[in-house]
Amino acid sequence: MSKIENIILTLEDLKIDSSISDEKLVELIVNTKSSELFSVIYDRYAALVYNKCLSFVQNKEEAQDLTHDIFVKLYIKIKTFSHKSKFSTWLYSFTYNHCVNYVQRDLNKRKSKFLYTDDENEQDYLNAVLNNRNDEIINSMDSEKLSKALELIDPNDKTILFMKYQDDMSIEDIQDVLDLGKSAVKMRLSRAKNRLVKAYETI
Repeated sequence: MSKIENIILTLEDLKIDSSISDEKLVELIVNTKSSELFSVIYDRYAALVYNKCLSFVQNKEEAQDLTHDIFVKLYIKIKTFSHKSKFSTWLYSFTYNHCVNYVQRDLNKRKSKFLYTDDENEQDYLNAVLNNRNDEIINSMDSEKLSKALELIDPNDKTILFMKYQDDMSIEDIQDVLDLGKSAVKMRLSRAKNRLVKAYETI
């Protein structure tokens, strides 16, 4: 059987069996470079990617543009998927990284005074880990003021807060997406919460 016949059979099979795994689908896309196969990935994840983009930019048209850019980039970069994690986890990270880079460029232009550096006092963050004060404050925040505060903090902080509070991800899940150790995730999350509270209190 020729390679072309194999590809045709694969496409026909996909129309019948939509339960094919993401990972197998990626293999087929890499081998065939088929846009039809890639459209299956798009159909599965377009809404999820759009919603993630919307949570970053708060603008539907901008979120649609970001979603389009992500899938164009994904089609080119999909061969870099290494199968070390689930495809959905990899795509999640891919989407967040793209959004963070996009928002970071915009934030740098505005030179927000709420960009904090890693040179801040480590003891402050250690103290934050040892108590739940920031969690209590965040859980009681006014939604409108919270949205404004999120626009004032670094996109990397915003990312990990979305993972924790919007997507209800565990520390282990965040580890997989960010490719960090457990203690690093906890420290980064603690810093992000601290910065969010500071920004919120200025509004």
